[in-house]
Amino acid sequence: MDARAFLDELRRQTWYRGQLVHVESVPPREATHGELDDPLHPSLEQTLRDRGLLPLYRHQAEAINALLRGEHVAVATPAASGKSLCYHVPILQAMLEEKSSRALLLYPTKALAQDQLRTLDSLVPHKAQIRTAIYDGDTPPGDRGGIRRSARVLLTNPDMLHVGILPNHRGWAQTLSGLRYVVLDEAHVYRGVFGSHVAGLIRRLRRLCARYGASPQFILCSATIANPGELARRLVGLPFREVTSDGSPSGGKSFAFWNPPFLDEESDRAVGSGSAERSPPAETPAPREPDSGLPAGESARPRRTSRTGPPDRRKSPTGEVSRLMSRLVQAEVRTMAFVRTRRMAELVYRSVRDLLRQESVALSQRVAPYRGTYLPEDRRRVEEDLRSGRLLGVVTTNALELGIDVGDLDASLLTGYPGSVASTWQQAGRSGRRGEASLAMLVARDNPLDQYLMRHPDFFFGRPHEEARIAPENPYILAPHLLCAAYESPLTPGDEALFGPSFGQRVAGLVEAGLLRQGKGRWFLDTSVDYPAQEVNLRATSGSGYALVEASTGRVLEAGIEESAAFAQLHPGAVYLHQGEPYMVTELDQATHTALVATTDANYYTQARELTDIRILNTYKERQGPGGSRVFFGEVEVTSQVVAFKKLLSSTDRNLGEELLDLPPHRFASMALWFELPEQTLERILEQRRDLAGGLHAVEHAAIGVLPLFALCDRNDIGGVSTPLHPDTGRPAVFIYDGYPGGIGIAERGFEIVEELWEATLHTVAECPCQTGCPGCIQSPKCGNNNQPLDKAVAASMLRALLGRRE
Repeated sequence: MDARAFLDELRRQTWYRGQLVHVESVPPREATHGELDDPLHPSLEQTLRDRGLLPLYRHQAEAINALLRGEHVAVATPAASGKSLCYHVPILQAMLEEKSSRALLLYPTKALAQDQLRTLDSLVPHKAQIRTAIYDGDTPPGDRGGIRRSARVLLTNPDMLHVGILPNHRGWAQTLSGLRYVVLDEAHVYRGVFGSHVAGLIRRLRRLCARYGASPQFILCSATIANPGELARRLVGLPFREVTSDGSPSGGKSFAFWNPPFLDEESDRAVGSGSAERSPPAETPAPREPDSGLPAGESARPRRTSRTGPPDRRKSPTGEVSRLMSRLVQAEVRTMAFVRTRRMAELVYRSVRDLLRQESVALSQRVAPYRGTYLPEDRRRVEEDLRSGRLLGVVTTNALELGIDVGDLDASLLTGYPGSVASTWQQAGRSGRRGEASLAMLVARDNPLDQYLMRHPDFFFGRPHEEARIAPENPYILAPHLLCAAYESPLTPGDEALFGPSFGQRVAGLVEAGLLRQGKGRWFLDTSVDYPAQEVNLRATSGSGYALVEASTGRVLEAGIEESAAFAQLHPGAVYLHQGEPYMVTELDQATHTALVATTDANYYTQARELTDIRILNTYKERQGPGGSRVFFGEVEVTSQVVAFKKLLSSTDRNLGEELLDLPPHRFASMALWFELPEQTLERILEQRRDLAGGLHAVEHAAIGVLPLFALCDRNDIGGVSTPLHPDTGRPAVFIYDGYPGGIGIAERGFEIVEELWEATLHTVAECPCQTGCPGCIQSPKCGNNNQPLDKAVAASMLRALLGRRE
């Protein structure tokens, strides 16, 4: 991949309007190696030598040595650094030395398990009696009994462990009693709600292993995050050794930031052109240096002419990614394009396919979409076509961020900032995995987070990775896992050591609710409770997912669509894309968790509008900001209701109209931070008769958009409310809350770094080139009030006051 030549070609296109705002050069890196303290089994060592995997990289040797000494290990190194060998080697060593030993490998996606099985099988020494097998929802029923009886290395996912293995542990007694190693791969995914559930799941696993006389070692592998050891300890409840020094080689990468131009022609001409490549600070994820022949130390900045009128909008990132991907595929550059949502995956795929058809029907057939909710046979077909080279391009959600060995890919396209430094480098690392030069391009969305990074690339390239946060003590998560544990084996007072100090309180609540009953110093599941694991969705704090069903045939198109997103995505009248084809929702059955759909030729997509109210239940922390404001953290009750949906033209995002909906409200308790304005600032705004409500509303939108810069979360994980007079405080306030019942630690992180949050929010608002506010600074596509009122100038004044600065 000649990234420089491709970027130069883009600059010469007639449609180029200065979109290339920054290019970072990541130079090649030589490998560094390490030695094992003790020799491996001769057949295993020979296999590794035959595969060209010796000598081991430094981090591989360090991790294997620690594991063979009996330690629990957390490995956090970049994509394509060979982390899987850190656990493959000790597992196979144990299998060769002890015939009774077993290993359990947990992967967050089925695609990753399929890929890792091929890799693991290639390392099993010739004639070794080591059966490996995948046991997940796609495993044929006829194969499951044989796997239970004879598989020594079991590959599965947290969902199957939760609902299929642990509740039926008696059938897995041989596996559990011989369990030597447990692996959690791609552990950075186990954050927020999902990670909190997995923490409860792993404690249930440890509990049953102890019952069967086993005490396995745990191995966690993760993309680079700031706290791998702490995350491992919180997930498993045991001390871990961190391994973070990467010894693998790198082929070098050009990482480009691409900002879509403004829609209006005048703005297109005014946007700055050109780009620069620069040398980053030393603490960046990998050493970098500027390419020769280009200026260093600066990035292109957008310039705007003075103008009045409605807020500016940038062109859709999906259109930009579609155009970039089609040009890469035309050049036969194998490309993976990442998008944020399932709907976007279908939109980009359709657009790329249509663009390629204008050049070559054959090329248009060499691209495909990929989503985790596709049926197993559809996922396997795409995976195989990608691996074999029949496909030149795949448009995917993060379902492929973690998984398949994409060594032949040369380019990664990211449609919008993925929400974290860790995920961004993980997606960018899908290309160039065989040590060759590659290209990654981040195409910005028109929101505060992405636009901040486009104007401050140093913040990204010079920033350490974020911390991953979980909340295993969340009562909405812990209590259901205690019910599951009681189903597996009666609870005892000794289980508090596993489940934490709130164990007694949660058990007492379950007894009071009639779900547990006590006898002989133990707690048993009440006979009214059937199969509790079936009612616990590991990726949500309530309920099971929705199914998408074709009304005319009864055929299930997709399953497992999150309940929390059902009202917003599957409301009557919603247009839902499945494998590139639009379907319209005709009925949403809340009782059966089913959405009935029919094919449609609609040329628009839909976007739900939601209203939210918030009440304070308890205040846990309080402190004073630098400008004299008060900042709080505590428990709140959130009431949200989807009230309408917009119809947006697929090609331009133009609003075609809005329709009202009659759906029930959704209430839940969560955690939030909130802050008030300094008294003098409030008095000045009122005296000057400025727009208090519009300023607060703009601060809320911008702060929510920027918070993912500081917390490892997605924009949809958090919500906000602003009000000029809150009934519980009697004062104006801005609230930012965790979007899940019980909270997941994001709002608390925001409370801890609120001054940094205000600083970044001020930069976002003040530096945006628009006049009165736009999606790149203070507008939100999810706003239940249609982005009214908003006042950009007042918001900037408020933020300066919060930071203790004069106007």
